Amino acid sequence: MATVLVVDDAAFMRMMLKDILTKGGYDVVGEAADGNEAVAKYNELKPDLVTLDITMPNKDGLQALKEIRANDPNATCIMCSAMGQQAMVIDAIQAGAKDFVVKPFQPDRVLESIHKVLG
Repeated sequence: MATVLVVDDAAFMRMMLKDILTKGGYDVVGEAADGNEAVAKYNELKPDLVTLDITMPNKDGLQALKEIRANDPNATCIMCSAMGQQAMVIDAIQAGAKDFVVKPFQPDRVLESIHKVLG
């Protein structure tokens, strides 16, 4: 069972993602509410996948992505963004994100994205 770290500053978004992932057969091993926490938790838990919100306090998802990938070039990250953040999504893909999912989350799309990046 693949392990996942869910990163979003909104607790209800984390809960929603966790629910989708758990029902989809994934093991959510941790949660983080900002980029600093995301990097620390990634290093501690070494999950198979990270879902990263782009817009967060302290350190945004893009910065966290770059740090996680600097520590572990094989890290698999999927970015989560609200509508209208296309430019940031392109930056994220260039920085090494494997895919992105648009909010509000559609369970099928989330699971499809994860199946795709984890093979």
